[in-house]
Amino acid sequence: MAEFLKADIEKLMDGVLPWPAAQDMMKSSKDTDRFDKYVEILQSRVDWDEPILLPLTPVLSIVAKDGERIVKCRCGHEFGDYRVNWKLASLIHVRDDEKSLSEVYKGREMPDPKWVQLREYICPGCGTQLEVEAVPRGCPPDFDFLPDLDTFYREWLGRPLPDQKEYQDLTPDRMREWSR
Repeated sequence: MAEFLKADIEKLMDGVLPWPAAQDMMKSSKDTDRFDKYVEILQSRVDWDEPILLPLTPVLSIVAKDGERIVKCRCGHEFGDYRVNWKLASLIHVRDDEKSLSEVYKGREMPDPKWVQLREYICPGCGTQLEVEAVPRGCPPDFDFLPDLDTFYREWLGRPLPDQKEYQDLTPDRMREWSR
């Protein structure tokens, strides 16, 4: 099994690892501590102390904070419980008319605004665009990834988390709260 240096993983993350080395890393069996090296690099790049449990995107991570597991942006903005779709706590810019869609799409590439919305999800803390999705009008935000953290840590990493949480999508509960 290949062992890659943390510096090489960091270069891969930053897009500066030479292509032959990147290919070698992708083709090789994963070193047993690759995940830990990756999280260590991400942790060194943020100004907050809560431990990263799992990266979700290049800027969002699930972290442990005060006995809870929350989604946090690299700027420090907290989106809440990781089992609730973080998009509900973001700023959302919706493009749903010809004028706003034409800023992104040109000519025949533009979808029909009667059918499609382009939603841009933005961090309220730093203004970083976190994701964009093109969805039919009225469609709820996609919940891209709800990881089973306890199973991942217990069965894949071999080190159970100290505080097990129920693996359940809590997004519908949050949305029901809004209707009260």
